[in-house]
Amino acid sequence: MSDRKNEDNLGEILSLVAYFMKNNMSNMYAALQRVAPSGKRDGDAVLDENAALLTHQFYSLRRLAGNLEEAAQLDSPPPLIRENDDIVGVVRSVVERGAYAAELNGITLEFESEIPSRIIEVDAARVERMLLNLLSNAFKFTPPGGKVTVTVRQASKTVEIRVQDTGCGIPAEKMGDIFDRFRRTFYPDGSPAGVGLGLPIARKIAEDHGGSLVVFSEEGQGTLVVASLADRRKHHAALNTMFAVDYSGGFDRTLLELSDVLPKDAFRNKMID
Repeated sequence: MSDRKNEDNLGEILSLVAYFMKNNMSNMYAALQRVAPSGKRDGDAVLDENAALLTHQFYSLRRLAGNLEEAAQLDSPPPLIRENDDIVGVVRSVVERGAYAAELNGITLEFESEIPSRIIEVDAARVERMLLNLLSNAFKFTPPGGKVTVTVRQASKTVEIRVQDTGCGIPAEKMGDIFDRFRRTFYPDGSPAGVGLGLPIARKIAEDHGGSLVVFSEEGQGTLVVASLADRRKHHAALNTMFAVDYSGGFDRTLLELSDVLPKDAFRNKMID
């Protein structure tokens, strides 16, 4: 009972922290837009560089706030907004938008599908977030010249989204901890790479879709993450009285979720217009 109470208290604290972070950062971002409007940035290289730095940091902190909010809801998340959608098209769209981040990191990002399309019941925004989290991890640990491949394939009762990288892999002694919340990850050089929320959030999204998420990795040999979603459709249309929650707060989801692997130059005025 005591452990459950502590978890509930932690959830309330994380929600409150995320709420205040978002509010304060929204005011800061609005001030940045007034101090460095798009028109001024185009003609002032120094202003554009400084504004890009601030914008990059804003997106990174906004992403952290969103992850803290998500962490508070992992045990009792809001209901999914499921609709029939082409999961191949959803995944392809995310990969196409992530190609720019891969290019800036010197990584080849490829999309493959063993099926031309597949309509399943899915919350596309949540699956998008799951995949962007997985791409963020893959980009972090894949050096320049490496490759990340996203593949969609159909299994017996599921559709699999597979993210394979040629990165550094995960040491065997760390594999048991990868889904622990707030278990920090580090680059091979020992510098911090994250706060340990990406994989727990991604796994929860897969599980909420009636599937699972598993990780196969070997140090020095790269990592394969397999997210399985239930292969089922919504057969009976019903009035949807729920409103989709825009976890991104209206900001570009790709920039938001990949902000921790994007360089400052990705946030220059000509890039984000």
